[in-house]
Order: sequence, then structure tokens, then C-alpha cells
Amino acid sequence: MRFLCLLLTTSALAAPIDFVRDVRPIFQKHCYECHGEKKQKSGLRLDIKSLAFKGGDNHAPDIIAKNAKDSPLIHFLTTDDEDELMPPKGKLSSTEIETLTAWINEGAVWPDGVDLAKLEDRRDHWSFKPLNKSTIGSIDGFIEAKLKENSLAKSPEADPISWLRRVTFDLTGLPPTPEEAAEFLKSKDHAAVVERLLASPRYGERWAQHWLDVVRYADTHGFEVNTERPNAWPYRDYVIRAFNNDTPYDRFIKEQLVGDAMGQDAATGFLVTASVLLPGQIGKDDQSKRLARQDSIDEIVVNIGQTFLGLSIGCARCHDHKFDPITAKDYYAMQAFVAGVEYGDRDLRTPEAEAARAQAALLKPRLAEIDKELARFVPLAKSGTERPMINARENADRFAPTKAKRVRFTIKSTNNLEPCIDELEVFNTSGENVALATAGTLRKSGGDIGVAERHELRFINDGRYGNGRSWMASDKGKGWIELEFKQEQTIERVVWGRDREGKFTDRLAIDYQIEIGDSAGQWHTVADASDRQKFDPKSKKLVKPNLSGLSPDETKRAKPLIQEKADIEAKIKAAENAQKVFAGTFRTPDDIHLLNRGDPEQPKEPVTPAVLTALGDLKLTKETPEQQRRQALAEWIANPQNPLTARVMVNRIWQGHFGTGLVPTPSDFGHLGMKPSHPELLDWLAAEFIRSGWSVKHMHRLIVLSKTYRQSSSTGDNEAKKDQKSDSPFSSLSPVQIDSDVRYLWRFPSHRLEAESIRDSMLAVSGQLNVKMHGRGFNLFDQRGGLSGFDPIETFTPDNQRRMIYAHKVRREPETVFGAFDCPDAGQSTAIRRASTTPIQALNLFNSLFTLAQADAFAARVKKEAGEDSAKQITRAYQLALSRAPTHKELAETQPVVRQHGIATLCRALFNSNEFLFVP
Repeated sequence: MRFLCLLLTTSALAAPIDFVRDVRPIFQKHCYECHGEKKQKSGLRLDIKSLAFKGGDNHAPDIIAKNAKDSPLIHFLTTDDEDELMPPKGKLSSTEIETLTAWINEGAVWPDGVDLAKLEDRRDHWSFKPLNKSTIGSIDGFIEAKLKENSLAKSPEADPISWLRRVTFDLTGLPPTPEEAAEFLKSKDHAAVVERLLASPRYGERWAQHWLDVVRYADTHGFEVNTERPNAWPYRDYVIRAFNNDTPYDRFIKEQLVGDAMGQDAATGFLVTASVLLPGQIGKDDQSKRLARQDSIDEIVVNIGQTFLGLSIGCARCHDHKFDPITAKDYYAMQAFVAGVEYGDRDLRTPEAEAARAQAALLKPRLAEIDKELARFVPLAKSGTERPMINARENADRFAPTKAKRVRFTIKSTNNLEPCIDELEVFNTSGENVALATAGTLRKSGGDIGVAERHELRFINDGRYGNGRSWMASDKGKGWIELEFKQEQTIERVVWGRDREGKFTDRLAIDYQIEIGDSAGQWHTVADASDRQKFDPKSKKLVKPNLSGLSPDETKRAKPLIQEKADIEAKIKAAENAQKVFAGTFRTPDDIHLLNRGDPEQPKEPVTPAVLTALGDLKLTKETPEQQRRQALAEWIANPQNPLTARVMVNRIWQGHFGTGLVPTPSDFGHLGMKPSHPELLDWLAAEFIRSGWSVKHMHRLIVLSKTYRQSSSTGDNEAKKDQKSDSPFSSLSPVQIDSDVRYLWRFPSHRLEAESIRDSMLAVSGQLNVKMHGRGFNLFDQRGGLSGFDPIETFTPDNQRRMIYAHKVRREPETVFGAFDCPDAGQSTAIRRASTTPIQALNLFNSLFTLAQADAFAARVKKEAGEDSAKQITRAYQLALSRAPTHKELAETQPVVRQHGIATLCRALFNSNEFLFVP
């Protein structure tokens, strides 16, 4: 009560409060420790006028002029709640509170120019400034200047084979062949080698992997259920083709943001590479749906920001960015550009996809004809003829043509547990499945278990088979499904199954009833299980569509029809899979609001599309159509005047060759990121990138043909430092002591091959590498998605001996052998692969079935090419694996081992050698 009276009477005090004399000392004494220059807890800063009046993250504004009673600042100083009371170490005196209260009630006068601290201009940062395009120089000139500045000198040139292996691994991810090594030793033509490698299809596969790491590409949806994303792979193939074609980087950006307007449908797979909650995983209440939608749009904004701009835009979702000049309003304005993007498949509009559609269209009429012909061999239900026993794969119930508006399938008992049906199909007299949801058929049930992305009601008529797309009733042993057609149909057959893929036999309906409802609402039964052969619960054998009960003549006619049907269904499925791409669908954009603390339930003012205010002034209206929004964003990012775009990409290219970028934090060019080691070189490269027409291959040529790149990687080769006379304080130190991280590039920084290159190189050397490109990914595990229980496939075939980039990538499930080598699991963006050294790496690489199989294949190749002489075999093995012949000492040491244990033992040892595993 005392403070309430105080709030009402302080304005009557005689002397006005002076901020500098009366208020600031209180802030300095009690508040600056947590709300000053070094710390801003809850986002509140009280030593700068503009920020003090702006307020903190959760209750701004904290100071309401002429209204101390409602000012949060006074509330926290006077509250009786110990958890809220400020400062936490001790309450202000009554005199101090009276002073602050009076100051606010008098208007909270804070004169300009009296602040003791200076507000940092966060826009004054090296990466936000325009490129310095006037600098003249070269890679070697900039590197040498920095070396001299730090009392360092370049190392001697690497030997020819080291450079050849280095550049071949860097550009293709594979070792050079012995023939390529011999040719280079003869010609010494570095430029010719580079042109050959850049023209190789293997180049795109190698550099696409770098990009896919950054955008976190995977073939499953992620999160707990982690179901398959079967049509993601066209985006992976698009990236490979883009690098091989040297698609200008500015166009590469635009295609990934708005490829649907540029004839590159697969390219917008970039927008939806992240994990996402699917409809069945989201709560049915509106609040859960709004949160899930916010999360999905956030992933798109984060991907755009870190990939193209090197900025952590997502940090401004709940409050203004703590370090970079990105406000929460900036963040939501960026959301507005992509507010019409949904995660999902859409039709590919390519010549191949159109041809696939045409093929499927030609096949479907024949399939309908076959179904009609086969239907004649299925006894009519309730006709007095015993029908085949119920089986888990597929069952057909045929009856006389009947007009129907509804069909009800009632399950009365199962072989165990709750009933499950993967698809309920209803065919009219023309052989068309009129039950499909795409035909407008509605569905309802007596109760569903509703496991997220599995066993949902929507799967009962989605046209897809298998346990993963099935409906499950909520009651044990019983349940019902009802389908209502868009218009009355004349139907003659119902087809259903527990699992058309043949993997499951449980939860099978063994007693059921099929009823038909007409337009008048009258129901009558057309089929049930009473006239089927008695179900055998002990039988575990899956029964394929059978010919039991048919005469020899009927069997003769039906058998080829069944085979033809299976063949056509397989062709249609393959054609339909080739027509889709998981690259987002587009609709009218959501209305975007600035959200208080990032909470969808606390919307504030509406926000329209606009770029980051620190980098531009592009703004669009709310009425701007969806595609035009993405188009405008793409144009802004790809504009040569954007200070970040070119810098970020040339830094990624540099990192791909030297292991570390000029900026060691490749996806963070903001204040929390590290400064460039060679800022002038970075700007020169970025300007040259733009001048070249945004050619990535041009940047490769500049880098790999430079003297800097051609240096030796050995620390012992740099002897210049010992004889160098200098007054520098570094003059008595070795190069390793001055620059242990090799940031100044006084030698080439050798590094271990990435997981994919190790695997692919083993296949290449053993002669087993299948260079088939593109298409659906091969399986690393026994399932392509799911909760857990991924068993590795350890039978090796030509298909799964393709390059690892073509593997079906299960998110957050490391590959069994090579996952140990820091292979990203696509759970989040991996701009830098950390190189760890662990015992499991050695064990996997020495004892895995993959290594043993490749060592045997390698040995077989060596014997075929070198004959039975052990010395020739050893020489050929070294040439294939290490691009050189063995030394006399190596030959002498390995011959006894090969004679005693066979050449496969040496092959296995070579796979485990540092010389094989490291870029020299």
C-alpha cells in the first residue's frame, strides 16, 4: 500500500528529477552489472537511452513515461514475488525507488548525448560492407604478403604425384588411375589435368556432396517417426548436374528458390530439405498446427540464411539477434517470402516425367481390362460356391453389379490384435477404383489407433499399399470403415488386404461383412466371410492371388493374366515414382505477424515480405503473389551488389580445397563468426567470381593451379624459416610455432579423406565401383525409414556399389562402417566436417565385411592384371592404391607377407594406410 500511495503522489514533489544527477547513479550501482554493456539479461539494457526505452525481450517497454504504475521497471523493483524482485542480490532503498518512480511520472526525461557508453553499430562489420572490387592481385600474391607479415615463407612445391592425387581427390573424390599418373609424369601438364577432372561426371558427384552437407539433404523426414521421403532424390540429382554443367552460381541460387518458374522443378527441393513434422505427427488442435507451421517455415528461413548469406537469421525468431543487426521483424519479413511453401511432393515437368506419365496412361486401361477379365474367375459372393481362404496379401469379393452411394466394411474378428487394412478398393463395372480419395470419396471409421504417419484413416484409400500406409482400428478384434462416393456408382467388386507388400500377416480380418448403401440410405449385405474356406490360424505362409477352385481351362486362361497384371503394376509404379519430386508445393501465402517471443499464440503487427534492413530496402506488399515473392528474394540474394553472397560461396570453395575457409566459420559471417585470415584475398576472389559470370569451375582453376595449392604438405620441407633474418618477435620461432593451424598457408594442410571418398576410393581401386549416375538411392539398411532397428545390408551388388552420394540417406542414422568417419547424418547443416580419430574407425576399416569384400576384389584384380608373380602383384597393388610403385624396402618387407598370407592381406593393409586415407 505504501508504494501505491507513492506512485500517486510522487509527481507532487517540489524539485524535478535530473537523470544524470539522480537516476543514472542508481542504474550504475544496481543495474549495469546485468543490464549494461557486457550483459543484457532478458534483452534489457539500461546504459543506452534508445535501448532502455525499447525495453527487454519479454515485457517491453519497461519504462512508460508518465505512468510509473504500469511500468514493468517499477514492478520488478517493488514486487513481493522473490523470483521477480530486482536486483536479485538486494532490494533498492525506498528513497531510490521514490526517485525512479518520480522520474518516470515526470515524463522519464533522459537528455540526448549524456550516455557514458557508445552504442555499437552492428552494421559496421566487415562482411556487411561492399566488396572491394578495385584490388589488383593474385592468390599467390595475397598469400605471400601475409606470410611475410608473419615471418613465414612458402614450402617447396609438392612432388608431381602428391599434387595429382591431391587435385584428383579434391575435384572428383577418387584417386587417379595408374594410367593417369603415368601420363602426368610424362606431360607435367597441370592445366590439362584440371580440365580433364572438371569435365568428368565424377566432379559433380564430389562437389554436390559438399552442398548437400550444408543444406542437410536426406531421404527421410526426420523426427521420431522418420518415414521415407521417396521422391527427394531428384533434388540430389539436380545439384550434381548443376555442378557438372557449371551452372552460374547466381542462377543456381535462383533455381533453388524459384525453379518452378525456371523449368527446374527439382531445384526447389532446397526449400524443403529439413526435417518436418507430417500431418499425423501434429496434434489435431489449432494451436499445435500453428506451432508446427511456424517450425516448418523457420527451417526454410534458416536454410536460406546460413546457406546463401552465411547468417544465423533464425536467432531472431524469439527476439532481436543478440549480435548481428537482424531484428525479429526482419526475421518475420523473411518468413513472408516463403509463407506459401508447403513440404510435399509435386509433379515433375520434365521430358522424362512427361514420358513416364504417358506410359502410365497407356498401361492403365490394359490393367483395368485384366481386372475385369480376372474378375470372371472369382466366384460371386453368396452364390453357394466356396471361395478361397482369406489371405493377408489380397482378397477380392465379387458380387452382381449394384448401384451404391456408400460401402461399409465391418470387421467382426481378426487372427489377433486390432484389425489393419492397407487399402480398401471398390471397382465399378468399368474396372475403375472409385474408392480413391483423389476421386472425391470420403471416409470414416468406428475408431482409429492413428499412429503418426502409419495406420492413419487417410491411408485407407490413398492408392498406396503396405503396412506403412495402412489403417488400424482402435478396438481389438473389430472395427468398421465406411466410404462415401462423390456420386452414385454401379459397383461389382471390393478388394482389400492386410499388407499387399507381403511382409505382415497379423491383424488380419477373418470374419467380416460388406454392406452397400444406396442413395435412399438403405443398406444390404453383398459379401461376407461365411462362404470362404476356413481360415487356418496356424498358417504363416503368405498366399499370393491364387487359382484354387478353377477348372484346368480357367486356370490356363487366368495364369497369364495374373502375371501380366503383376508386370503392368510394377511398370506403373516405376513410372509414377519417376513423375514426382519432393520439392515443395505452393499456395496462397499465410498472413505473417511479428510474434512475441516467437509464440504463434501471441501475434503482434502484420509483416510483409522485406529483406534484412541492414543489407537492403526491398519490400513487397501483402498482395504480392506467392511465386513473385520467392522470385524477388532470389534476385536480391543473387545480386552482385549483395555483400555476402559471393563471399560466402568462394569461401566454401576455398574450404573444399584447403580444409578450412578463409573465414573458418563458413555459415556464420556475422559478429559471432571468425574474421577472414586474408580479407583482401577473400574480396578479390569474390569479385573475380562475379566477373567470371559466377563460374564455380573458374574458381577451381584459379585455386588448384596456384603455387599456394601446389606446395608440399610436409612440415619438414619448410626450411626457409631457419635462415631468415628478421627483427620480428617471431624470428626465433618455427613455422609450426607461429601458425600451427596453417591458416596462413605456409604449407599445404593435409587432411583425411571424407567418409564417402574413402568408401568410393576402395571401390574404385578394387575395380568394383559402379559409375551409374542418378536415380533412386540404393539401400544401406534393410528399411528405408522408420523409428529404429536399421540393420545394415552386407550383401554387395552392383547397385549398392555405386558412389555413396547415391545411397538412400536415412536421417540421423549413420552408415554402419563409414558413419564413424564423421559422415553427417543430416540432422542439421554441416558446413564443416570435423575430423575425429577413434578406435571404431580403425576397427571398421580393418574388420568390416565391406573391407574384406573389397580387399578380395582388389586382390582378384591385381592377380588378373599382374599375373602370379608376387613382386608384380605388389607393384600393381601399390600403383592402384597409392599411384606409385613400392620402394625396395617396401617390396622386401611385403613379399614374405604376400607369399604366406596372400595378396588380399596386403590389399587390406593398403586400404588402412595413411597414404591411402589422406589427401597429400
